[in-house]
Amino acid sequence: MKLSIENLKAKIGDKSILNGINLNIGEREIHVIMGPNGSGKTTLAKAIIGHPNVKIDGNIMIDGKVINELNAEKRAKLGLFLLFQNPPEIDGVKFISFLRTAKESLQGSTVDIKKFMSDIKEYAAKLKMNPDIIGRSLNYGFSGGEKKKAEMLQMMMLKPKLAILDEPDSGLDVDSIKIVMNNIKEMFEKENMSVLIITHYNRIFNYIKPKHVHVMIDGRIVASGGPEIIDIIESKGYDYFLKSENKKE
Repeated sequence: MKLSIENLKAKIGDKSILNGINLNIGEREIHVIMGPNGSGKTTLAKAIIGHPNVKIDGNIMIDGKVINELNAEKRAKLGLFLLFQNPPEIDGVKFISFLRTAKESLQGSTVDIKKFMSDIKEYAAKLKMNPDIIGRSLNYGFSGGEKKKAEMLQMMMLKPKLAILDEPDSGLDVDSIKIVMNNIKEMFEKENMSVLIITHYNRIFNYIKPKHVHVMIDGRIVASGGPEIIDIIESKGYDYFLKSENKKE
């Protein structure tokens, strides 16, 4: 799957958040977007997945076809997946029932229950999750780390073609970060999948080595490159990119 974004602008309510985003993600690529709080990273993720509260102008394309008019469910069926920064809690909806419904909706047929349960147990073990979680209400009463691992379990079960991971490292302790990142890396290597990771922290680069790194400030991507971008952020901070933008103007 190839994702292309052309001059994407976005509003939530009357507030403009994205101010002309251009981005191309090819097949089997890992891209990382970094930037200060309030730069529009989460809004970009929501725009790609088709969140109804985000009103856009510009084009979002999958394999050359504009998907602007498709709702989130139809985009998911194309192979898009969003790991939420703050997953919602839904009391009364069992996690396992939600996951089964999602799996059946995407594949268009009923699941093989024996394989379904076997896969859940296998992936939960890889994530070192408490197995009791799958019988509880979706994210209800989960810790921050449990929510992120539950989102990861969904991704591993649904096997998307493009996974958008909004701060997959937040709320996790050091050991859990290693577990989650290693599972992302393993899935990327085994599946025909591209990954877009949104993060504030350089610590994820201990486990994942992206070739494409972007800096987002004030609703625009102001710099793109490789791992050298990470080194600049570490040594000079985001002010370096702001100054560079000001010089251009």
